[in-house]
Amino acid sequence: MYPADRKYSKDHEWILLSGAEGKVGITDYAQKQLEEHDVAELFAPMSGEVTAVNTALAEKPETVNTDPHGAWMVVLKLDDAAEAQELLDHQQYAGVAR
Repeated sequence: MYPADRKYSKDHEWILLSGAEGKVGITDYAQKQLEEHDVAELFAPMSGEVTAVNTALAEKPETVNTDPHGAWMVVLKLDDAAEAQELLDHQQYAGVAR
């Protein structure tokens, strides 16, 4: 249910790492907890500088609901890639998201 190619936070964000960058989004579990029109804060699962924002979500925010693991929200230029070791893999996260 949760893609194996990314890391997860206990706050229900995912990060897809690519070198010194990572795309960040919310998990399927997180989007199910939000009701229609809800707005919530996005916590970065790793430290870094936001270098891109997925502006397409402004036009089609429902994409987060229909494809939560494909709809990235921001791209981070990572401060310390080693922080990924503190995050959960997909199997560990599945145990948290119940």
